Amino acid sequence: MTEQTTISFVVRGPIARPDLPGLCDRLRDRIAQRNATHVVCEIGSLAADAIAVDALARLRLEACRCRCSVSVEGGSEDLQDLIAFVGLRDVLL
Repeated sequence: MTEQTTISFVVRGPIARPDLPGLCDRLRDRIAQRNATHVVCEIGSLAADAIAVDALARLRLEACRCRCSVSVEGGSEDLQDLIAFVGLRDVLL
């Protein structure tokens, strides 16, 4: 049986679109360094905007490519409502 390794990945705002590729690169590097099987994305300081939702969706995809599961902690009620509004509640929350 494979041992589960969970890492924490803090996503701080504000985030601009040009930041997204680097954010995904950092997540991929952290997963590889720790041989992680699960990532907890801490999003407490993210604004409730489309860029934050895009960032979370991209991070989720990057983790999946690394065969790693993801959960999200924190986030304002407004951000959670926006995630639900765009149809990603089941994927991101």
